[in-house]
Amino acid sequence: MVYNPTNPMIVQGDFSVLLEAYHEDFEKVRIGLALFADLEKSPEHIHTYRITPLSLWNAAATGQTPDQVLEFLRQYVKFPLPDNVCRDINAYMGRYGLVKLLAVPTLDLMADGNTIIPGEFLYLYSQDIPTILAIGGHKDTKGAFCHKLDDNTLVLPAGKRGIIKQLLVKIGYPVEDLAGYIDGEELEVGLRQYDINGCAFALRDYQRQAVDIFYDKGKTTGGSGVLVLPCGAGKTVIGIGAMTQVGMNTLILTTSTSAVHQWMREIVEKTTLQVEEVGEYSGGKKNICPVTVTTYQMVTYRPHKNGPFPHFEIFNARAWGLIIYDEVHTLPAPVFQVTAELQARRRLGLTATLVREDGREADVFTLIGPKKLDVPWTEMESAGWIATAICTEVRVPMDFALRMECAQVPEKMAYRFEAENPDKVKAIEYLLRKHTNEGILIIGQYIKQLEYISAHFKFPLITGKTPTDKRDILYEDFRSGRIPVLVVSKVANFAIDLPDASVGIQVSGAFGSRQEEAQRLGRILRPKKDGRNAYFYSVVSKDSREQEFAHHRQLFLTEQGYQYQILDFEEALLREGLEGCAQ
Repeated sequence: MVYNPTNPMIVQGDFSVLLEAYHEDFEKVRIGLALFADLEKSPEHIHTYRITPLSLWNAAATGQTPDQVLEFLRQYVKFPLPDNVCRDINAYMGRYGLVKLLAVPTLDLMADGNTIIPGEFLYLYSQDIPTILAIGGHKDTKGAFCHKLDDNTLVLPAGKRGIIKQLLVKIGYPVEDLAGYIDGEELEVGLRQYDINGCAFALRDYQRQAVDIFYDKGKTTGGSGVLVLPCGAGKTVIGIGAMTQVGMNTLILTTSTSAVHQWMREIVEKTTLQVEEVGEYSGGKKNICPVTVTTYQMVTYRPHKNGPFPHFEIFNARAWGLIIYDEVHTLPAPVFQVTAELQARRRLGLTATLVREDGREADVFTLIGPKKLDVPWTEMESAGWIATAICTEVRVPMDFALRMECAQVPEKMAYRFEAENPDKVKAIEYLLRKHTNEGILIIGQYIKQLEYISAHFKFPLITGKTPTDKRDILYEDFRSGRIPVLVVSKVANFAIDLPDASVGIQVSGAFGSRQEEAQRLGRILRPKKDGRNAYFYSVVSKDSREQEFAHHRQLFLTEQGYQYQILDFEEALLREGLEGCAQ
């Protein structure tokens, strides 16, 4: 049977997929759909997914076949699959690997007497002659090629490797890049059996699997790609594992100076490298070492708006054999420009979510590499590698004066007023009472709001203006338990190791940012020593634009299997008062 009216899913001709949220097979189907479709909307009863060329190409890169995708859909659809959907799934997934970039194996003499030199030129090859003909004649791509070798092969300068991959994805031909890599300077590095603190250390099974999938025994099919794992799964350790497999000088780009220090600390603790072999390239230090760690902000700095990027030179400062892009979903647009020129280096992207709010997922796919591994968050949770998280949206009413003010200003300003609702402080007090003696992060977007919260409760505050040294001291005090509650701005969204945080209270955020929601939840997902749950609260103004944006923020986590409980703050206070009277 290829369909069943009692099934939970409807696939429509516009490539949208409707899934019944309360069907007994919902969880099973949700996990399967996430492999090749993106969640767009998740109201109470029907969730809407979208099948896109990019989602299908990423599925193909992880080993999924068109037959597997279609078989899955037919197993769970209520009605027959539209013919155009079947045809296009086959067509789009069939295009991944149809066009390949290959290295020039030997010196070739062309008909006009010119020589094709390995390292200076590459081949774009397809078994399908019409495909090569179409690419060679397309207005967007034909200028990239310098010669047609034969009916199946076009020749291009090696320096255009990244550019041609970007262009071909835009016209619907994702390239399988098999041109290989330039070997960087060798680096002797191994993993310790015991870290420098004397604790036993080894890669977990899924971490080893991730490294092996990326490296692929050194073959041309490996060496570039993105690994998607939940926050708290140890992506830094996976990066270190890849570094030891490659065994070459490594450049690591991450999101903040605190994250730089975290990477450096982990590398020295867990590998055989000495302190002097690991360098920091930041505003205060410019040490280029066999392993160098820097920030996206550093390399994208330029003194003048339209001037050059002076720190781009770091990409050529050593013979790097591996470049690691931490939190690759935050990769700034200027770095794509450099990455297009670095296609001969091995490239590893690490992230908890491939969602980009600027829509440049296709550039990550082409320039860093396709998604090679995507581990569901709830799968890691059930295995005990990350903490079980309870997510709650706390809805706080706005008083009449605030509602009047919001009704008379532009939407963006109204959102901010709603996000800074002063009555959210009462909700924070309520949540602090619920979670005494636990490590708590209060996270927000707006500095004045955070300064008020910090002063009101006398909790320390970290913002972008907090000096790095002071920031690191506060993080360490929080990790050790000397500080039970820390107020942090968006600087703590990424790559900060706060293993003892078990409660997150989000008081404001960047409009409908799905990636920010995921990152903030990730701050509390490290497994707890006593096995307790993690609690994530998103405090929003009731019946407001902020509440609408909160729903969009939660989309990615809903796709991962998380569900938000709704807590009406007024009702919670009433219940608390009644319970107090009863006692």
